[in-house]
Amino acid sequence: MNPTMWISKTGMQAQDDKLQAIANNIANANTVGFKRDRVMYEDLFYQIERQPGAQRDDATLSPNGIQRGNGTRLVGTQKVFTNGSLQSTGQSLDVAIVGQGFLQVELPNGKTAYTRAGQLQMNADGRLVNSQGLPLLPQITVPTNTTSLTIAENGMVSAVVAGATTATEQGQLTLAHFVNPTGLLALGDNLYQETTASGTPTEGAPGTDAFGKLKQGALESSNVQVVEEMVDMIAAQRTYEMNTKVLSAADNMMQYLSQAVR
Repeated sequence: MNPTMWISKTGMQAQDDKLQAIANNIANANTVGFKRDRVMYEDLFYQIERQPGAQRDDATLSPNGIQRGNGTRLVGTQKVFTNGSLQSTGQSLDVAIVGQGFLQVELPNGKTAYTRAGQLQMNADGRLVNSQGLPLLPQITVPTNTTSLTIAENGMVSAVVAGATTATEQGQLTLAHFVNPTGLLALGDNLYQETTASGTPTEGAPGTDAFGKLKQGALESSNVQVVEEMVDMIAAQRTYEMNTKVLSAADNMMQYLSQAVR
């Protein structure tokens, strides 16, 4: 294959990958706690015909050499963990994390997953669970005759039961923090899992050290900025079109050359 055509092909593939990330971001613009994805690229290996600084035939040194690039490739995707805006819901079981940290839930296999989505609910046993029904860690069970539930900024859950005038503490929600949250494995369902790249989690009470606070009756919106995504989409489309034009031009040149040598 003509090297130019191959380079154009890598450019088209790169823009297709970028468009897929943009499509996923826009699709999740209203997903609670969603963090946008961005793609990262790197240039491919170079064909070195002359090293920079190499001596030429006239005994002078080449100031820049001859290095031919071979295109680009996707080197990684990254979750951008900036905070989304808060939306007030007035629901006592909705909590937003204002700052750093993740709520912890227990997966069916016994492992721990992490989430920024605070749409909490109670299961049939009165235990606090997330929207998929996964129980929160540490375990907190609310009495069945609870008339009022309060989740404080430090994660303390208090309940007022029928016939009582004062609240009793039922337990405290804690948060997990990672030194490299972009290294977490995205599982879908607003869940992440620890990897060697993310490092081991540090657990603590909300509002202490580097942990954010909890805000009851609110949810964290997606951090996707639709206008920015639309601009990126247009740029990706234009770049894709330019690569196709280069591909077409290279093909025309090859056809012209084949006709010329007949």
